[in-house]
Amino acid sequence: MRSRGTTTPHAPRRTTTPQASRRRTAATLSALIMGASLAVAAPGQASAVARVDNPYAGATAYVNPDWSAKAAAEPGGAAIADEPSFVWMDRIAAIDGTPGARGLRAHLDTAVSQGADLFQVVIYNLPGRDCAALASNGELGPTELDRYKSDYIDPIADILGDSAYASLRIVTLIEPDSLPNLVTNAGGTAGSTPECATMKANGNYEKGVGYALHTLGAIPNVYNYVDAAHHGWLGWDSNFVPAAQQFKKAATMEGATAADVHGFIVNTANYSALEEPHFAVTDSVNGTTVRQSRWIDWNHYVDELSFAQALRTELVRQGFASDLGMLIDTARNGWGGSARPTGPGPRTSADAYVDGGRTDRRIHAGNWCNQSGAGIGERPTTAPEPGIDAYVWAKPPGESDGSSEPIDNDEGKGFDRMCDPTYTGNGRNGYNLTGALPDSPVAGHWFSGQFQELLRNAHPPLDGGNGTASR
Repeated sequence: MRSRGTTTPHAPRRTTTPQASRRRTAATLSALIMGASLAVAAPGQASAVARVDNPYAGATAYVNPDWSAKAAAEPGGAAIADEPSFVWMDRIAAIDGTPGARGLRAHLDTAVSQGADLFQVVIYNLPGRDCAALASNGELGPTELDRYKSDYIDPIADILGDSAYASLRIVTLIEPDSLPNLVTNAGGTAGSTPECATMKANGNYEKGVGYALHTLGAIPNVYNYVDAAHHGWLGWDSNFVPAAQQFKKAATMEGATAADVHGFIVNTANYSALEEPHFAVTDSVNGTTVRQSRWIDWNHYVDELSFAQALRTELVRQGFASDLGMLIDTARNGWGGSARPTGPGPRTSADAYVDGGRTDRRIHAGNWCNQSGAGIGERPTTAPEPGIDAYVWAKPPGESDGSSEPIDNDEGKGFDRMCDPTYTGNGRNGYNLTGALPDSPVAGHWFSGQFQELLRNAHPPLDGGNGTASR
């Protein structure tokens, strides 16, 4: 469904610091009452509070009952049904709710009734959305920026800013795939599309992201995290720094500033391994660097953890805050099961060494739709590594990336051949087979077959009981 890019050959833990000094709040301090500083907010708006360094620290995250019920109904699904995941606002109708899925306000009300103090939501409805993948196209045309603002972002902001939800830390994931597509798929590469060229020319991805950051960032308990693709998309020299520069540009448009960005997220709705334990990008075989292998293809990174930490350093260099946080989507990148290697491959060649030892078993790192052999990854975890705010489940396991054949729908989602297991690919996956599972439904719809495979191939393995609690 999301997160694919062009492979271009040749191409310390954060300290906890208060964010009030660098994060904009929506209200001002007015008085000291009984020695405590209290915030004054406009009626109906959340009271101003100092943002914490890591919103996941010490928090109880919301479990989406709509997803949880589907997971629990599957054999073995109870093992993960209580895990927190993001709620997707993937069209205007989702704000008020659609058949089988509650709306944003209903989700927030449920979060409060659960006793949660962390709520996670994906903001995903840009004009000309996902210009490089038909499966996740959206309802708004390339020029409908005004409607994006007035009919989508503004109503979401009105709800999130309600004082009824002031006790929640609200994490927003801002527009998966949009800005990375401008870096790699908007002209001059084998994977470029006319649609991405249009969005680069009209600037509506950048303006839309800037407006979302500015509008949502004005709400004192909202934490904006911008999508930053994955290592198999932006890990080359030709993409890495330009991507960071593109993110900074969008974060300073439509009234936004870098202070409206609390962090970034990588691997959204994708399958790239968190860590590759059996080889490193610095390894060589018989005098040949493994970067020359077909799989790595001169990339500087082989997994998401190393990519996220390096990207964080570059983003700070570009002018984002020094205490910037990173998230990694680990919902479907476990790659366990019987096919998981237990050690390095043979040292007969760089290709044999990498292919024999890599845990990511995809045919190509550019494959992104309903990948065969994938498994549940690390369960949601707070502050697992330096610079990483959390491992999260941005893409709820069991929700399809796209249909394997054309299916009529009223959600604006098209048919992408990258979801067809018989398709032999394009420039973004090196003209390889897609590795997609057959019989998949429209993006976002429940895909029982994939869910069952994700359970079987989970790594770390599932406990088979009541699931693994957030840590």
